Amino acid sequence: MPHSVVVIGAGFGGIGMAIRLLEAGIRDVVVLEKADGLGGTWRDNTYPGAACDVPSHLYSFSFERKTDWTRRFPPQPEILDYLRHCARTYGVLERIRFGTEVTEARFDADAALWRVATSGGELEARVLVSACGQLNRPVPPPIEGCGDFTGTSFHSARWDHGTDLRGKRVAVIGTGASAIQIVPEIARDAKELRLFQRSAPYVIDKPDAPYRAWQQAALKALPPLQALNRARTYALYEARALGFIRYPGLMRLLEKRFRRTLDDAISDPELRAKLVPDYPMGCKRILISNDYYPALTRPNVDLVTDPIERITPAGVRTAEREYEVDVIVYATGFQTSGFLAPIKVTGLDGRELGDAWRDGATAHLGITVSGFPNLFVLYGPYTNLGHNSIIYMLESQFRYVLGCVEALRRHGLDWIDVRPDVLDAFTRDMQERLRSTVWDAGCDSWYKTEDGKVVNNWPGFTFAYRRATRRPDPRHFRVRAHRDD
Repeated sequence: MPHSVVVIGAGFGGIGMAIRLLEAGIRDVVVLEKADGLGGTWRDNTYPGAACDVPSHLYSFSFERKTDWTRRFPPQPEILDYLRHCARTYGVLERIRFGTEVTEARFDADAALWRVATSGGELEARVLVSACGQLNRPVPPPIEGCGDFTGTSFHSARWDHGTDLRGKRVAVIGTGASAIQIVPEIARDAKELRLFQRSAPYVIDKPDAPYRAWQQAALKALPPLQALNRARTYALYEARALGFIRYPGLMRLLEKRFRRTLDDAISDPELRAKLVPDYPMGCKRILISNDYYPALTRPNVDLVTDPIERITPAGVRTAEREYEVDVIVYATGFQTSGFLAPIKVTGLDGRELGDAWRDGATAHLGITVSGFPNLFVLYGPYTNLGHNSIIYMLESQFRYVLGCVEALRRHGLDWIDVRPDVLDAFTRDMQERLRSTVWDAGCDSWYKTEDGKVVNNWPGFTFAYRRATRRPDPRHFRVRAHRDD
């Protein structure tokens, strides 16, 4: 028998979507997870210092508020524990099939079913929801000779906890969001740490602090206080969108904060010059840390800005010299613009999603793709943020998808499919609006495709996205009524 809804992925998106479906009375929900545990990116990224850069009370579901976060910015173990708690509390855990990787999904138009091929066999679904996320496939570094290294090497999202870095010569390649958390932690133990920087990030101070017992008690005893705290944090972060999407000149205020952070931590003018980015602030992800710059001043840490020529059996070679190391950590990010890749997805008339997205991924409201009925994408194209919590965006998407699922049931429809003209108009609008944002200001980033098109980010306020997704508009869809034959 076909399942009502099959969800791919058991991270924030998959767990939250399953909860909302169950609360709406849709009990036949299956969540497919390729790993042996839930949590998505918070299961995979266990590197030293892993934490979120969004405040804890905002980086959590509005319907399951946690009052005992230990810090303002939550560490990875706490986030993972929170997700496990949500899955247990709302009955999702028993609906997750772990160790089940989806390899292909094909829409059978005659039967109005998605036929989903997995490592554990095939199953059928009336509705298919992708909650694969954008940060789940590590990017192998495009550096010659990676396979020649005779020491230990691994990607930051596949941390080798069996490798003891104490007294070792370590190379970290990359200076993104993961690297600035890793470097301060491992610099304390490594004999030598070489940090290879291709492009300097903007790093500002992190307003972090532990929550005291009385604060936790007050939030627990006074739910209105917690709601007010969440609303205040949301408003403060939402205001930052003005600099990203409408008035790039406002970024100068953040640049002053960056300069102050850098000048306070780095006295060496030569090192400080290496840490000043050569692109507009906000074009790439802005990072927060209180200990990254101080770590670079340690006597056992060396920032290398010469381009890497290749990896050798002994270490890392630049044009200037070869650095012999014992361990290489690749903090080189993720493949972000493929979304459902490497799953082969086939819709109406045998059209493959990879072909439909050949010129860049797109989806109406980041959720529906024309020609792929009853398929809904969470955290899809044009839904990433540079200024606020992605959980807020996901909850908007949950409501929209649930509205579509309920419309299928209420009106006796086999399937709904967003109209191609609606998708095209949305895509044109996104591209036009993105051209005036700081993300299109002339730098390379993970927000873009290889040909320089921004396809990841939402060029607006999150409350505008919530308004746009408050309910599906029937005029946006073509439908097929249920057939008894």
